[in-house]
Amino acid sequence: MPVRHIENTDLEYQLLCCDKDGVERPEKDGSLSSKGILAQLVDPTQAITDVFVMSHGWKGDVPAAVEQYDRWVAAMAACEADRARARERWPDFKALLIGFHWPSQPWGNEKTDGSFDVTAASHGEQSFVEVWSDLIADSEAARNSLRVLYAEARKDIEPDRLPASVVEAYRTLEREAQLGADGVAGAPDADRRPLDPQTAYEDWSTIEAGSFDGSFLGGMLSVLRQLSFWSMKRRARVVGEHAGRSLIDAIAATGRARVHLMGHSFGCIVVSGMLRRAGMGDVKVDTVLLAQGAMSLWSCAKDLPGAAGTPGYFRPVIENRCVKGPLIVTTSKFDRAVGNLYPLAAGAASQVDYAPGAEKLPKFGAIGTFGLRGEGLELESTTVASDLGHTYGFAPGRIYNLKCDEVIKNGSGLSGAHNDIAHPQLGHVFWEAVLATPGN
Repeated sequence: MPVRHIENTDLEYQLLCCDKDGVERPEKDGSLSSKGILAQLVDPTQAITDVFVMSHGWKGDVPAAVEQYDRWVAAMAACEADRARARERWPDFKALLIGFHWPSQPWGNEKTDGSFDVTAASHGEQSFVEVWSDLIADSEAARNSLRVLYAEARKDIEPDRLPASVVEAYRTLEREAQLGADGVAGAPDADRRPLDPQTAYEDWSTIEAGSFDGSFLGGMLSVLRQLSFWSMKRRARVVGEHAGRSLIDAIAATGRARVHLMGHSFGCIVVSGMLRRAGMGDVKVDTVLLAQGAMSLWSCAKDLPGAAGTPGYFRPVIENRCVKGPLIVTTSKFDRAVGNLYPLAAGAASQVDYAPGAEKLPKFGAIGTFGLRGEGLELESTTVASDLGHTYGFAPGRIYNLKCDEVIKNGSGLSGAHNDIAHPQLGHVFWEAVLATPGN
């Protein structure tokens, strides 16, 4: 299995890759990384006590995922005092780190041997259709719609009103992608309004450069941004509820180690998907960190505002007490990806207040901006500290919305500080949560 050693540290992590359908990808020799991981867990000579599973978000082909995991693990390694505290509390402490990879970038490199297929990044109608059908919907109707979009975009004309053929092409893509439009109560890929191609065109045409994936499709193709956003949220949910759930179930079945989860951006959907499916059995994890999550702030609410008896999609995570220790959610006002682009992608560029009360909260908003919110949650708000010796006093079974404006603040373009999470201060937060895990 691929193993990455972090330079200038004694830490390493193992890369486990799955495909877009949530099926684990075998290595070159046909073996599965998960089998090797489980073999280590049951091997008494390894004596693993804690498993850390990390999930990246958007813009995550294999090289990008490796780069992110390298930085995150290095940030945790920098917290030497915390690691010493872990060994003091658990003298036999020995961690196994897993980078859970899922394909989340158009034109991405999904090879694990370091090579790159240049044909995947070539231009032209065929490549355009291949990439976007893989991302949104792979059917003949979807491919024909993409050919229409490509041909119209090649005319290099930006009309005030989209041609009828383009509007129909986008509606066909939405239908073929089988994306729901169930509003706040929907799954992550259905937590939106139905696509209005003309409105989306007008909204997205004002965006110049940069987005969740660091690129931009302008003009008539800008609406693909909205469809790909929801298709990627669906993919995150699918891989979390299948390959991710299988991994967590198998680790828990060994009864050998505590389990700690960390997700970033759409990776928060992956992690929450692992927990939601796991929560339907008896599986529990010890710690969860959701960093700058691109998922609904109402995801875990017992009752959505104005809809008593209607819970958020990930409410089972709370109802089944899937997290024994603290659940930490980071927020930052400098993260423009979740602050500005998230509601735009939901088709809600302009929103009125949704929740009653003094605090103004939107109908469509991300936890990376607002934290988790809603009825039936034991919430506490706190602020990240610059001091790596700061004691947060995290308690088991509670949710902490952690304001990180002073740390998650660097970044340019429309995404802003969305990816600025590899800091020792956040590593310390994670260690503090791990050390607050109840029991031995």
